[in-house]
Amino acid sequence: MVHQRITRRAMLAAAGLGTAAILPAGAQARGTLSFVGWSAAVDQVRAQITAFERATNIRVNYENFPWAQFRTALVTRLVGNAPIDVSWVSDAWLPEFAEAGWLADISDIPQLTRYNAEAAEFCTQSMMYRGKQYGLAYYGDHMSFMVNTELMQRAGLERPPVTWEEVVQASLSMKQRGICEFPLMLSLAADTWLIEFVSALTFSFGGRFVDERGEPVMADAIRGAVRAARFLREAIHTHRILSPGAVETAEVNGLRAFGTGAHVFAIIPTYRMRALNDPSQSPAAGKIRVALMPKGGPSGTHESCGWIRFYGMTPAAKQDRARRERAVQFIEFFGGRDTSGNYSMQKLILQDVGIPFCTLPLNDDPDVKGFWDRWAGGGAVIAQQATLSRKKDVISPWFGEWVETSNQVWQNVCLGRAEPDAALRTAAAKWSDLRRAFR
Repeated sequence: MVHQRITRRAMLAAAGLGTAAILPAGAQARGTLSFVGWSAAVDQVRAQITAFERATNIRVNYENFPWAQFRTALVTRLVGNAPIDVSWVSDAWLPEFAEAGWLADISDIPQLTRYNAEAAEFCTQSMMYRGKQYGLAYYGDHMSFMVNTELMQRAGLERPPVTWEEVVQASLSMKQRGICEFPLMLSLAADTWLIEFVSALTFSFGGRFVDERGEPVMADAIRGAVRAARFLREAIHTHRILSPGAVETAEVNGLRAFGTGAHVFAIIPTYRMRALNDPSQSPAAGKIRVALMPKGGPSGTHESCGWIRFYGMTPAAKQDRARRERAVQFIEFFGGRDTSGNYSMQKLILQDVGIPFCTLPLNDDPDVKGFWDRWAGGGAVIAQQATLSRKKDVISPWFGEWVETSNQVWQNVCLGRAEPDAALRTAAAKWSDLRRAFR
């Protein structure tokens, strides 16, 4: 999921230590905590575990599984009542896990919820279900509008486009001048990333998939996703500024294509910025910058789609006083501030792996500013876009089933097989059917 590399910082923190750290001389262990994550930022997690064990005298049993198998492995253990205290959780799984009783509500633990005051709003909202909060963020990211400044200069563009109409006009000009065949790059393969891409585009057009009551509005010509869907269809079939192959382009392949310098504009997860501007990974390194998401149509906004992964506590851990105390300390140390009062984990994974955070005060940290200066030419726009990002409004207990229909609908629109309004009526009908069945 995220490129791994061992850094000197992580090595020094965990040098000579295995899964559990050596406690200070004479210290007595205050019990053991079980933590399960997927195989991302493993060295950084182990380094933070070492720091946590030394600071608290709590031992940690850490397991990790590849992302592709993680959800199944975690659910199997939860159903089997395995002694898990804390795990990483995707925001997409929250309603299902909460309904199944696999996650504990932390709304009554002020030691953890106090960090909401220093977090991006979309991050906190992404951990809420039916008015209750279920964790603290491991990381938070959003879709960014990225531009190739060298190609923009060749086209005589002095600034990034502010609207999607400007994107179209600039792209058509570049095609006519032979600068780029397909100036716009979007990854629209029918995979788990597709809902993030189309949500970002829909939000930028001022649309939504569902309203505040959970009623589907995606097929509404004004309030829904119709304008965004029509934009995609026209970009491919009318203007020909977006390759027809976009429907087969997975996120990682889109990243590579944009990194070659073959495109001018793209929507890409922010955490990919480091790879795009790394000369060892990208021919276009040093030329990629972030701009605010363009506005679309008469009610457009600069909003984008954000998502998070978070630390969740199991009900079994919360119900046991000693396990609860250990779990709260662990979640705070990793998802909040450590015992020295620093957001050390968030800073570590940004600097070492390039994964963004939800923690707003870190935007003013000199090291964080230095990171974004080096890899993005500055972090001001990234921070601003984070405040303008929204959680996916379709996260629900039936999300996993509905999104299969949604992916097919968007594919049909992009392939020219269905009109945008008719296709989205299909997605809306599926949503309504699943919602009624859940009730």
